[in-house]
Amino acid sequence: MITPRGIRRIVIAVCALAIAGMIVSSITEHNGIAIATGLVAAVAILCLILVTAVGGPEAFGAPPAVDEAAAADLERRVESLVASGADETEVRSLIRATRRLSKRQ
Repeated sequence: MITPRGIRRIVIAVCALAIAGMIVSSITEHNGIAIATGLVAAVAILCLILVTAVGGPEAFGAPPAVDEAAAADLERRVESLVASGADETEVRSLIRATRRLSKRQ
């Protein structure tokens, strides 16, 4: 089954090829082909809008909204560790490593 992201990529490729077709056919003075490829591009753009609207941001890998309360709590805890003598660079490096690990699972 093709994912919404896959459909979006295919539609963008079709649109790009249609635009190239419009340019080439206009240069070579094939007006009928230019109009036809323009219509293909217009339909591809409508498909892109439709797929994006139906799929929603989560279907395309948009990051989830930041939980401000959790972020403030994390920052408070980092500041507490640093105040008690921990190296701030190491603490923040540990947090980044934890995020990378959690993204893999």
